[in-house]
Amino acid sequence: MTQQLLVYVPPHPLIKHWLAVARDVATPSVLFRSAISELGRWLTYEAARDWLPTQETAVESPLSACPATLIDPQVPMAVVPILRAGLGLLEGAQTVVPLAKIYHLGLVRNEETLEPSCYLNKLPDKFDPETRVLITDPMLATGGSIMAAMAELTQRGVDPALIRIVCVVAAPPALQKLSGAYPGLTVYSATIDGTVNKQGFIVPGLGDAGDRIFGT
Repeated sequence: MTQQLLVYVPPHPLIKHWLAVARDVATPSVLFRSAISELGRWLTYEAARDWLPTQETAVESPLSACPATLIDPQVPMAVVPILRAGLGLLEGAQTVVPLAKIYHLGLVRNEETLEPSCYLNKLPDKFDPETRVLITDPMLATGGSIMAAMAELTQRGVDPALIRIVCVVAAPPALQKLSGAYPGLTVYSATIDGTVNKQGFIVPGLGDAGDRIFGT
């Protein structure tokens, strides 16, 4: 069977609610930040389904022994927020995967060429090949930043099939690039918008997510 990019838009009412709050131009920065955090929490919850490694064991309940399933602590897990806007999703994601290591990756987009450049890279030289990696980036627009992040991760030994991308809004240009390069990848998004304008912003999108998260 030919692999293909999988994009999930969970039909969860809380995801829809917080997306609506985040989209609203009248939402103040403090509430926008809360909305992005909540979206990070619920989208990571959905992404963790059939992804987190588990192990079978047994525990003693107050009445008897019984079988149990636990998250396997031996399998490494990492979250890579794409700075700076990815930090907004990180706060919520950490409530779901609190034991994951955090590796920051700072990418800035040239406003004329729309090409990304890296200003901070805290990734290790090599990842364990079994590492589960969650990337947080609110907007997948032109695809430049997420493709740069994927390149940095895969060249350090991360299996694309073990990566989950959590975003708030995805657009066709980014999804098409990811599909062509990483057909086994999985993306979780609150919604998919159909248009990216000449300035590289998704329409209707969220506006500049980083500016709105940090109020700058």
